Amino acid sequence: MENKANRRENECEEKNSNSEGSEQDKDYKTSLITLNVGGYLYITQKQTLTKYPDSFLEGIINGRIMCPFDADGHYFIDRDGLLFRHILNFLRNGELLLPEGFRENQLLAQEAEFFQLKVLSDAVKSRWEKEQLASRETTFLEITDSHDRSQGLRIFCNAPDFIAKIKSRIVLVSKSRLDGFPEEFSVSSNIIQFKYFIKSENGTRLVLKEDNTFVCTLETLKFEAIMTALKCGFRLLTSLDCSKGSIVHSDALHFIK
Repeated sequence: MENKANRRENECEEKNSNSEGSEQDKDYKTSLITLNVGGYLYITQKQTLTKYPDSFLEGIINGRIMCPFDADGHYFIDRDGLLFRHILNFLRNGELLLPEGFRENQLLAQEAEFFQLKVLSDAVKSRWEKEQLASRETTFLEITDSHDRSQGLRIFCNAPDFIAKIKSRIVLVSKSRLDGFPEEFSVSSNIIQFKYFIKSENGTRLVLKEDNTFVCTLETLKFEAIMTALKCGFRLLTSLDCSKGSIVHSDALHFIK
């Protein structure tokens, strides 16, 4: 009799446990929402979509705004499905995080306005204005000799972030060639200045003062600049000094996107 009673008690406990587990699973499943945005399916949590009160998505989830369903019973929103990932990431992260080289600010701002996310709309417009301002400003990088500034290379571009990127690349190349001699050049905001920039019979070379050991040619730095620009989607507008007849022998390069 005692064994039967224990068995029944265990069965009840197991049934209650299973019931609680199924209720939790049910609650979890109902918290997941699938959206069909322009043919792209997105699965996220209810709390993500309702993060901003009075937004379009919050209105749909809480029944304030009527929304059609697709054939599978998912909410259907007739907007740009690819751009919606940035809307969803903003809801998840609470800040605007876009991939490098993103160029669809105007479209994203329109999407943000449609979804009634003013904070996101303002952030996109601010980013867009900064990019527009930066695109009108031509900036430069000068690679020169600390003793003779006529020797060197000037790189012009209308994108400050590109100048920063190409500067870091050239510094990386120079350091690899100047291993153990970091004092051989200094870097400021727009200038990479080498200590010893001397001419030899084989052309202009960067050399170590002590024994004239070969380090790096100007042609190598120009090649690095051009390859980095092409990989970033820029084009060589013109050589600012064409009198020498070749880009390789020019004193300046001008890139534009």
